[in-house]
This record gives sequence, structure tokens and C-alpha cells, in this order.
Amino acid sequence: MEIVYVYVKKRSEFGKQCNFSDRQAELNIDISPNPELSALYVERNPVDTGIQCSASMSEHEANTERFEMESCGVNHVEGGWPKDVNPQELEQTIRFRKKVEKDENYINAVMQLGSIMEHCIKQNNAIDIYEEYFDDEEAVEVTEEAPSAKTINVFRDPQEIKRTATHLSWHPDGNRKLAVSYSCLKFQRAPMNMSHDSYIWDLENPNRPELTLKPSSPLVTLEYNPKDSHVLLGGCYNGQIACWDTRKGSLVAELSTIEFSHRDPVYGTIWLQSKTGTECFSASTDGQVMWWDIRKISEPTEVVIMDISRKEQLENALGAISLEFESTLPTKFMVGTEQGIVISCNRKAKTPAEKIVCTFYGHHGPIYALQRNPFYPKNFLTVGDWTARIWSEDSRESSIMWTKYHMAYLSDGAWSPVRPAVFFTTKMDGTLDIWDLVFKQCDPALSLKVCDDPLFCLRVQDTGCLIACGSELGTTTLLEVSSSLSTLQRNEKNIASSIFERETRREKILEARHREMRLKEKGKAEGKDDDQKEEEAALDLDELVGKAEEEFFEIIFSELKRKEAEALKKKPKPKKKSVESEAEPVEGNVGDEEEGSSLTGEDEEGEDAGEDAGEEQEEVPT
Repeated sequence: MEIVYVYVKKRSEFGKQCNFSDRQAELNIDISPNPELSALYVERNPVDTGIQCSASMSEHEANTERFEMESCGVNHVEGGWPKDVNPQELEQTIRFRKKVEKDENYINAVMQLGSIMEHCIKQNNAIDIYEEYFDDEEAVEVTEEAPSAKTINVFRDPQEIKRTATHLSWHPDGNRKLAVSYSCLKFQRAPMNMSHDSYIWDLENPNRPELTLKPSSPLVTLEYNPKDSHVLLGGCYNGQIACWDTRKGSLVAELSTIEFSHRDPVYGTIWLQSKTGTECFSASTDGQVMWWDIRKISEPTEVVIMDISRKEQLENALGAISLEFESTLPTKFMVGTEQGIVISCNRKAKTPAEKIVCTFYGHHGPIYALQRNPFYPKNFLTVGDWTARIWSEDSRESSIMWTKYHMAYLSDGAWSPVRPAVFFTTKMDGTLDIWDLVFKQCDPALSLKVCDDPLFCLRVQDTGCLIACGSELGTTTLLEVSSSLSTLQRNEKNIASSIFERETRREKILEARHREMRLKEKGKAEGKDDDQKEEEAALDLDELVGKAEEEFFEIIFSELKRKEAEALKKKPKPKKKSVESEAEPVEGNVGDEEEGSSLTGEDEEGEDAGEDAGEEQEEVPT
């Protein structure tokens, strides 16, 4: 028997709405503290409690349907032919075309289809639905962000004996790696047991290098091959050229023979834009620029001596310390020398003397950096002594722009690859200066203290966002600049071009003015020289006349004395005293007459006087 109890309730009371109202607070229960209960508990101090503040997460797995892929082939066959006509047979197709062309409906069908096709073609020509209206316009973002930079990573030399980071090179594919060469450039002051290794670093792992390069001599320069990212070119301290293939490991793949290599450290190596991607050239302070092919790197294919006197004499050559090659100008290359002179060369010249085109004088010391503007190759940047200078190939006598003389020595510099008016310089006090010619020309737009050690080298990533700086103690600092310094600004190309052209025009006017002033000064100097020569000639003439007169009078007086002495010898002895007393005044008169006579006819008068005196002396005794 089933017991059922039925609850009865009105239907109107089901789901009745609750009505809440405010009322005064009521105390339902009050439990007062009991001090006796505290004896049952033990105090716990300290108390460790774990609290999870993150939101609760759940993990779910779902197995989606696999997308099946299948390769299918489609055979396109020429259609529209009857079954009895083989389209591969030329005679059958020609016979069938002639048969169709003779049909009366053929012309009408062609006319109908032609009008429809013409209408469709005109529609396509009128509106191109795939046309890109702003294809030529570059995406330009205007940013008003203040220029800034921050340090991302620091790569330190893992060796105990610290060496200078002499050169940097970015990986050509994606810029995910950085090759750094290490060496001690202090002549004969390298520490004992110093390592010769150089490294390739992964940007995401600064703790350990990805690959170690083991050369026979410390590397001064190191460059990635832009066409083959596995190949690197290095210039050694002993003058040899080395080549690595990262797929083969750390050891040198190709090495030049020391007899045909440079005599001094190799300070510059650049890959050439060739079909094979194996050609390069190098420069050293021995005054030679050599071309190499890494497939047969034992000896150079060509050598140019940096002798600005164009005599091809190695003892007169200037030491090369920086190189510049622009792929858009395949026959030209530029060399920065230890003497502060930039030499522009032409590789395809017929004679050695014609290979040196022109020279630019402007620095007081070695030119550590030389680079053409990536947007305007006619303008190039040089860094040396205490300044950075911008030059134009149209103005050879002086640079068109230059920075102020800094207190610290400048060590390297480079243009921004994305902004034509921005360049970077490093100084020996550990400072990185970023110059923006559009924003400010007298002072750097941003000056950043990277480290306390002197900065030695600098390299900018292709995107312009990352900058790597190498220091004297082997520390490579990776910096990221703000978007305002790595993004092309509105109308910046035109502004930079107008700045360069204006400064070039100004320098040309100043050069012409200086040339005129030099010519005037030269003319004045020549006129003064002529006057001085005339005055000197007049003075010389007076002196000669005076000397001639003195000599003449000396001759005259000596001749008079001689004749007087002869006259005294010929004088006879007197017999009487009276005669002698009478003859004495006669001789005195004769002497007075000789001395008082004029210069002309003195000899004749002296002879006449002597004869008269003789006659008187002869007449007196008779």
C-alpha cells in the first residue's frame, strides 16, 4: 500500500513575488568572549599562508577534424573540334577551318560575338578593378614621440683577457644574429696568451655565443656575405684574408697566403655585388687595396696602391683605414686614410694613375668611418678626429656640413638605413650621439651614455630600429631606438635633399669667393715683389756708382802720389844755398798747384808744372 500525502496550496500563491522593506537592525544573538577558552589554543607565529591571486584557468582539449589534402592533376586539351578531327594534325585543322569559313553562318556568328567581346574589352579598359591607386606612395607615419633609446641586451666577451670589439656585422636574413670580431689594436702591447677567437651571437641568447670562429690571427674586421648568409669574410691582424662557412664549423674554410696578403692589419673588407657573390676587396694601412675571389683566395686578383702622387710607389702610399662601396656605383669606391684624406677611386680605369680620381681634405687624423647616404649616394659621411663631416662629390675643397668639435675623440659613425637625415656617431667617452638634421643641426637630437668604457665600433640594423655598439673591453650593447628615429617622416626625403643641395650651393659660392680672394692676394704679392725688385735694383745701382767713384778716386790719388814721388827723384841737387832757398818756394808752389788742380787734366797740369819748375831750377844757377 502506497502512502501519499498531498500538500494543498492555492495556485495564486505559487511564484509569489517577494516584497522587501527596510527596518531597524536587530540583534539575534550575542556571544561574549571567554578568556578561559584561550588556554586551549597555542599561538602560531609566524604564519605562512599561500594565496593565489591569478584567475582560475582550465585546460580543455579538442580534437578537430583533420583537413585532408589531395593532389590532383588537370589536363587542359584544346576543345571545340569535332570527334573526327585530330587537333594535333595540322592538315586536318586547316581543312576544317577552311570548311567552316565557307559557311554562311560563320560571318554572322563572328559579328555577334565580336560586338559582345568588344563591349567587355571596353569595360575592362574603362575600369580596372585590380588597380592600386596608391601603389607608388610609401606608407609614411607621422610620430611626435620624443627621440629615445633603451638597452635591450649586452653581449660580453667570454674570455678572461678582455679584447676590443673591433667590428660588427648583422646577419643578412632577418638580422637575428650578430657577428663580432675581437682584437687588440695596441701595437706590440697585446697581452700574453690572448685568445684569437671571435663569435657569432644570437640576439635571444646573450649568455653564450652561438658559434666560435677560430682564426690564425685576431680578426680586425668581419662581414657577412649578403648573398650567402652562411659565409663570412674576415680581415686578420697579420694582413691575411680568411673565409668561414658556418655549415662546416668553426675552422677557417679559405685563407690567403701570407706572401700575397697585406703587410699591416686589414681594417676594411667589403663584399662586391657580383653574379657569383664570391668577390670582395680589402684595405690595410700598408697602402694597398686588394680584390679577392674566395674560390681562389690564395692571391689577389687586382691591387691598387693609394699613392695620391699617381706614381704607384708603395713607399709613398697612404694607409687605408676605412672603405666604402655602393652597389649602385659598381665602378667607384672610396678609401679613408690615416692622414685624414678621402680618396675617390675608379676601378675600371685603364692606367694606374687614372684609378685615383680625386681627393677630399678635411680631417686632422685617421678617418675611422666612411659611408655614402643610402638615399643620396652623392653625399657621404666621414668620422675622424673630433668631428663628423658630410661631403658632396660636387664640392671637393671642403665639406658641406660638419658637427662641432667635441671634447672626446670620435671613433665610428653610420647613416640610418630608413631616414636620410639621421646618422649616428660614437665617442671615446662611451657616448652614442644620434643626429637628426631635420630636427636640429647644431647639436645631436639624442645623446646617450652607453657605458663607461670607450666605444669603438657601431652598426645599425637594416630596419633602423636596433643599434649595436662595441666597446674597448669587448662589451657589445644592443640598443632599440624610438619609432620617431626609425620611421620615415612626412616629406623627409625632399627636406633632406633640399638641405644637401642648399649647403652644396653655399660651399660652391664660398669656394668661388675664396678663389677670387686668393688670386687678388697673389696679384698684389706679385706687384709688391716687382716694386721691391725695382727698389733693390735702384739701391744696387747707387751702391755700384759710389763704389766706382771711390775706386776711381783711389786710383787717381795713387797715380798722383806715384808721379810726385818720381818728380822728386828726378829733381837735381842745388850748388848754392841761395839757389836752394829760392827753389824751395817754387817746389811748394808746384805742389800747391797740383793739389788744387781739377780732376780733368790733372796729369797734364802736373807734368807742365814739373817742367816749369825744372826750367826755373836750370835757369837759376846760370
